[in-house]
Amino acid sequence: MSSDHARWMGAALALASRAVGSTHPNPPVGCIIIQNNKVIGRGHTQPGGRPHAEAMALQGINAQGATAYVTLEPCAHQSPRGPACTDALIEAGVGTVVIACQDPDPRTNGAGMARMQAAGITVISGVRAAEARALMPGFMASRPHIILKLAMSLDGSLALANGTSQWITGKRARIHAHIERARADMVLVGSGTLAADQPRLDVRIPGLDRHPTPALLGKGPAPDGWAHFESLEKLAQSSAHSILVEGGAGVAASLLAADMVDRLLIYRAPILMGGRGISLGLTTIPHDRWIPGRIIDLGPDRLETFTRNR
Repeated sequence: MSSDHARWMGAALALASRAVGSTHPNPPVGCIIIQNNKVIGRGHTQPGGRPHAEAMALQGINAQGATAYVTLEPCAHQSPRGPACTDALIEAGVGTVVIACQDPDPRTNGAGMARMQAAGITVISGVRAAEARALMPGFMASRPHIILKLAMSLDGSLALANGTSQWITGKRARIHAHIERARADMVLVGSGTLAADQPRLDVRIPGLDRHPTPALLGKGPAPDGWAHFESLEKLAQSSAHSILVEGGAGVAASLLAADMVDRLLIYRAPILMGGRGISLGLTTIPHDRWIPGRIIDLGPDRLETFTRNR
C-alpha cells in the first residue's frame, strides 16, 4: 500500500467519522479529492443520507485528472434521491479513484468500480478497508449492529433490588453515554425501563444536533414517535444500521442469550451494592468470548469496551 494512499484515505476516514449516526438510511462515507498533492475538495455524507460524500467533495472544483479517495465504493445505481456518484466522478474527469471497501449493496457491489475502469479511470481498492468497515458495521453486515450499554457497580449490579438505578455513574460517564447515543441510529429500552424511568432517549449535549430514533422492545404501547419491536426477530429485521440498547436487565440478558450483541459498553462505577442488586440474571455460564477494546477513565468511573468475537 502506498504511504500517500494510506495517508489521504486517513483524511477521508476522518471525514466519514463526522457523519456517523446522522446518515441513515445511507452509510457514513468520506471523500477527499487531491490534485498536485493538495486538497481541492472534501465532503462526507450529509444528514439523512444525501447528498453523498462524492457530490459534496466535487462541488465547485475542477477535478480533471485528480485523485479521489472514498471510504466506500461510489454508488452505481440511479436513485430518486440523487444521481449515481460513479457517473459524477466520471463526468468530473478524475484520473484515479482510491476506495477503502466495496459496497455490499447488490445494486453497486463491484459495478461502480467496473464502470469507472471502463471509462479509463484507474481504480485502487482495499486501502484501510478494515477501518472503513468499522465505521459502518451494520451497513456492511446488512443487519443492525447492536451495542449494549451497561452501567454497573463493581460487584456487577445494574440497579438496587427495588429497581433504582439513577444514578450509578457520575456526570462524565453520562455525558459520554450521550455521545454514544449520537452515534447510533436508534436507542432502545425494554418495557420495564420505559415504565420505571420514562426515559427520553434523546441527546442532551449543547451543540450536538443528533436525534436517534427511540425504540421499545416488548409489549406496548410505545410512546408516539417511537419504533416498536415486539420480538427479537422483529428487531433483527430493523432497517437501522446501529442500535444502542440502554436497558434494562431483562432486555440485556435476552439479547446476550440470543447472541445478538456485537459490542459491549460497560460503564463501571466504584461502588458496591452488596450482591443484592439487580444483575443480568443469566442461568448458565456463557461460552461467548469478547475481545477487549479501549478502557477510558471518566472521572471516578471507567468505561470498558468489548467486541464480540465472531
